[in-house]
Amino acid sequence: MKVILQSDVKGTGKKGQILEVADGFARNFLFPKKLAIEATTGNIQDVSHKKEVEQRRKEKEKEDAIKLGVKLNALLIEVKTKTGEGGRLFGSVTSKEITEALKKQHGVEVDKRKLEIKDPIKTLGDFEVLVKVHPEVVAKLQVHVSGL
Repeated sequence: MKVILQSDVKGTGKKGQILEVADGFARNFLFPKKLAIEATTGNIQDVSHKKEVEQRRKEKEKEDAIKLGVKLNALLIEVKTKTGEGGRLFGSVTSKEITEALKKQHGVEVDKRKLEIKDPIKTLGDFEVLVKVHPEVVAKLQVHVSGL
Protein backbone atom coordinates (compact mmCIF):
# COMPACT_ATOMS: atom_id res chain seq x y z
CA MET A 1 0.00 0.00 0.00
CA LYS A 2 1.30 3.47 -0.86
CA VAL A 3 1.24 5.99 2.00
CA ILE A 4 2.38 9.57 2.60
CA LEU A 5 4.11 10.03 5.94
CA GLN A 6 2.68 12.85 8.05
CA SER A 7 5.62 12.85 10.47
CA ASP A 8 9.00 11.15 10.82
CA VAL A 9 8.72 7.43 11.56
CA LYS A 10 11.87 5.83 12.91
CA GLY A 11 13.08 3.05 10.64
CA THR A 12 10.53 3.90 7.95
CA GLY A 13 11.04 7.43 6.60
CA LYS A 14 10.76 11.18 6.92
CA LYS A 15 7.72 13.47 6.85
CA GLY A 16 6.31 14.00 3.35
CA GLN A 17 7.83 10.85 1.83
CA ILE A 18 5.70 8.58 -0.31
CA LEU A 19 6.42 4.96 0.56
CA GLU A 20 5.22 1.48 -0.28
CA VAL A 21 4.49 -0.33 3.02
CA ALA A 22 2.73 -3.50 4.06
CA ASP A 23 -1.07 -3.22 4.28
CA GLY A 24 -1.15 -4.39 7.90
CA PHE A 25 1.57 -1.94 8.96
CA ALA A 26 -0.39 0.91 7.40
CA ARG A 27 -3.83 -0.11 8.75
CA ASN A 28 -2.73 -1.19 12.23
CA PHE A 29 0.07 1.25 13.03
CA LEU A 30 0.45 4.24 10.72
CA PHE A 31 -3.20 5.22 10.14
CA PRO A 32 -4.48 4.88 13.77
CA LYS A 33 -1.59 6.97 15.09
CA LYS A 34 -2.04 9.50 12.27
CA LEU A 35 1.55 9.00 11.16
CA ALA A 36 0.52 8.54 7.52
CA ILE A 37 -2.33 8.96 5.05
CA GLU A 38 -3.17 6.92 1.98
CA ALA A 39 -1.37 8.10 -1.16
CA THR A 40 -4.30 9.08 -3.37
CA THR A 41 -3.78 11.49 -6.28
CA GLY A 42 -5.44 14.32 -4.33
CA ASN A 43 -3.27 13.73 -1.28
CA ILE A 44 -0.11 13.56 -3.43
CA GLN A 45 -0.98 16.87 -5.10
CA ASP A 46 -1.72 18.43 -1.70
CA VAL A 47 1.66 17.32 -0.32
CA SER A 48 3.54 18.59 -3.38
CA HIS A 49 1.75 21.96 -3.10
CA LYS A 50 2.70 22.21 0.58
CA LYS A 51 6.33 21.44 -0.29
CA GLU A 52 6.36 24.21 -2.91
CA VAL A 53 4.91 26.72 -0.44
CA GLU A 54 7.46 25.69 2.19
CA GLN A 55 10.30 26.02 -0.35
CA ARG A 56 9.16 29.55 -1.30
CA ARG A 57 8.93 30.50 2.39
CA LYS A 58 12.47 29.27 3.02
CA GLU A 59 13.79 31.19 0.00
CA LYS A 60 12.09 34.39 1.22
CA GLU A 61 13.52 33.83 4.70
CA LYS A 62 17.02 33.46 3.22
CA GLU A 63 16.61 36.62 1.10
CA ASP A 64 15.53 38.59 4.19
CA ALA A 65 18.49 37.18 6.12
CA ILE A 66 20.90 38.25 3.36
CA LYS A 67 19.45 41.79 3.42
CA LEU A 68 19.79 41.93 7.21
CA GLY A 69 23.35 40.56 6.96
CA VAL A 70 24.35 43.30 4.51
CA LYS A 71 22.83 45.90 6.83
CA LEU A 72 24.66 44.48 9.87
CA ASN A 73 28.00 44.40 8.01
CA ALA A 74 27.77 48.18 7.56
CA LEU A 75 26.94 49.01 11.19
CA LEU A 76 29.19 50.10 14.04
CA ILE A 77 27.89 49.57 17.56
CA GLU A 78 29.26 51.56 20.47
CA VAL A 79 29.07 49.97 23.92
CA LYS A 80 29.97 52.10 26.94
CA THR A 81 31.02 50.39 30.13
CA LYS A 82 32.90 51.00 33.37
CA THR A 83 36.64 50.52 33.22
CA GLY A 84 39.43 50.03 35.69
CA GLU A 85 43.16 50.62 35.42
CA GLY A 86 44.86 50.14 32.05
CA GLY A 87 41.60 50.02 30.07
CA ARG A 88 40.44 46.76 31.64
CA LEU A 89 36.69 46.31 32.06
CA PHE A 90 34.85 45.29 35.19
CA GLY A 91 33.59 41.94 33.88
CA SER A 92 33.09 41.65 30.13
CA VAL A 93 30.79 42.90 27.38
CA THR A 94 28.06 40.30 26.88
CA SER A 95 25.99 39.44 23.85
CA LYS A 96 22.94 40.84 25.65
CA GLU A 97 24.61 44.26 25.99
CA ILE A 98 25.55 44.20 22.30
CA THR A 99 22.01 43.33 21.15
CA GLU A 100 20.53 46.04 23.40
CA ALA A 101 22.97 48.61 21.98
CA LEU A 102 22.15 47.46 18.44
CA LYS A 103 18.43 47.93 19.06
CA LYS A 104 18.89 51.28 20.79
CA GLN A 105 21.34 52.79 18.28
CA HIS A 106 20.06 51.37 14.97
CA GLY A 107 16.61 49.89 15.68
CA VAL A 108 17.65 46.39 14.56
CA GLU A 109 16.56 43.45 16.71
CA VAL A 110 18.73 40.33 16.78
CA ASP A 111 18.45 37.40 19.18
CA LYS A 112 21.41 37.38 21.58
CA ARG A 113 21.93 33.65 20.98
CA LYS A 114 22.72 34.41 17.32
CA LEU A 115 25.84 36.39 18.31
CA GLU A 116 29.14 34.56 18.31
CA ILE A 117 31.86 36.26 20.36
CA LYS A 118 35.18 34.45 19.83
CA ASP A 119 36.97 35.68 22.96
CA PRO A 120 35.35 37.48 25.90
CA ILE A 121 35.52 41.25 25.39
CA LYS A 122 37.37 42.47 28.49
CA THR A 123 39.28 45.49 27.15
CA LEU A 124 38.53 48.76 25.40
CA GLY A 125 38.80 48.90 21.62
CA ASP A 126 37.23 47.63 18.42
CA PHE A 127 36.02 44.05 18.05
CA GLU A 128 34.34 41.96 15.38
CA VAL A 129 31.33 39.88 16.40
CA LEU A 130 29.79 37.25 14.12
CA VAL A 131 26.00 37.21 13.81
CA LYS A 132 24.38 34.00 12.52
CA VAL A 133 21.35 35.56 10.85
CA HIS A 134 20.42 32.34 9.02
CA PRO A 135 22.04 28.88 8.89
CA GLU A 136 23.64 29.91 5.58
CA VAL A 137 24.18 33.64 6.28
CA VAL A 138 26.76 35.06 8.72
CA ALA A 139 27.27 38.81 9.17
CA LYS A 140 30.18 40.63 10.81
CA LEU A 141 29.21 43.34 13.27
CA GLN A 142 31.76 45.95 14.36
CA VAL A 143 31.64 46.71 18.08
CA HIS A 144 33.50 49.62 19.65
CA VAL A 145 33.92 49.40 23.43
CA SER A 146 34.58 52.67 25.24
CA GLY A 147 34.73 53.73 28.87
CA LEU A 148 32.22 55.90 30.68
